[in-house]
Amino acid sequence: MTTAYSGDGITFPDNSVQATAPKVGMVNRIINGDMRIDQRNGGASTSVQTSSDYVTCDRWHVAASQNSKFTIGQNLGAVTSAVGFSNYLGASSSSAFSVAASDYFLIGHKIEGFNSADLLWGTANAQSVTLSFKVYSSLTGTFGGSVLNSAQNRSYPFTYTVSSANTWTNISVTIAGDTSGTWIGATNGTGLRFYFSLGAGSSVSGTAGAWGGAFYGSATGAVSVVGTSGATFYVTGVQLEKGSTATDFEYVDYGRQLQQCQRYFYYSQYGGMGAGANSQNLFMMIPLPTVMRTTPDVALKSGVITASDIYASGYATSTATPVVMSTSGTGPVTVTVSIRNGWSPGINTGRPLFFGANTTPAADGAFLISAEL
Repeated sequence: MTTAYSGDGITFPDNSVQATAPKVGMVNRIINGDMRIDQRNGGASTSVQTSSDYVTCDRWHVAASQNSKFTIGQNLGAVTSAVGFSNYLGASSSSAFSVAASDYFLIGHKIEGFNSADLLWGTANAQSVTLSFKVYSSLTGTFGGSVLNSAQNRSYPFTYTVSSANTWTNISVTIAGDTSGTWIGATNGTGLRFYFSLGAGSSVSGTAGAWGGAFYGSATGAVSVVGTSGATFYVTGVQLEKGSTATDFEYVDYGRQLQQCQRYFYYSQYGGMGAGANSQNLFMMIPLPTVMRTTPDVALKSGVITASDIYASGYATSTATPVVMSTSGTGPVTVTVSIRNGWSPGINTGRPLFFGANTTPAADGAFLISAEL
């Protein structure tokens, strides 16, 4: 006799039924929904600009139509996190800003197509999903957000209510699967994305609870956090799962969660070893902890790596700040970086080099390796 699992629950050998079957496999489509990982900033906050994107906790990004209207950071405001969670993502309004029709101020998350294709959005068999999270705000009222496709021309604005200020509130929103539009399937592109709105104008807000064929960052009439000076918005325990019922947050062990984040971004403090390609360039192999989503962009952390951080035995250190010229490879072992460094005199082809401060690894050196969506 066997124990059977179905959509109706668990049927045991004695034919008794447990109404709710445990979910198995990938439950939460959100990576770092408890905001534990912050490789880029180590908890430091940043003022959001129109050029800002991934500037806070891993996998979370921002979008803003105006500069310096809110600040964002891991555990910003130092409030006590929700029960069962050590961290949260916090945002604070910088001033009382009057949102114009086309303005938007958003906190978002993008889900890779490989992790959303089974939802079958864009087909007649599109599955519903439920977004659940814990929110804490100095404001009360009807807040908004939106779920969108990769091209951001299909949007489902949603609302939720915060009744008590400065209190953690459990929220659950069910989103009907979209049977129309173009949705990326099982690829490494953006399968879907969603936003929490901190303020959105009338031309980028839509009717709550319905799919629309345009970009909407929020629902019409939702609370504007950036409209009140010093207003705060904190969120954690974010989960997006298939079905119309919110289940308990799926905790992932720290090592696995860090590796999931490193598919998209890796902060490599000590770099690797390489060799001179010609008199002014070098190739360097940087070990990677996991296969990245695509061939990453590699940058030198501004103000951290200096000319003396790349050293060639028997040669004077470089007189110029290193510049990343090109990259190749996604892992699982290495990414190869071509770096122009301006040695004087020129370095011999094949000369071994390493990334470090003179003869020891640089304590402050870092490569920013990004394959973000």
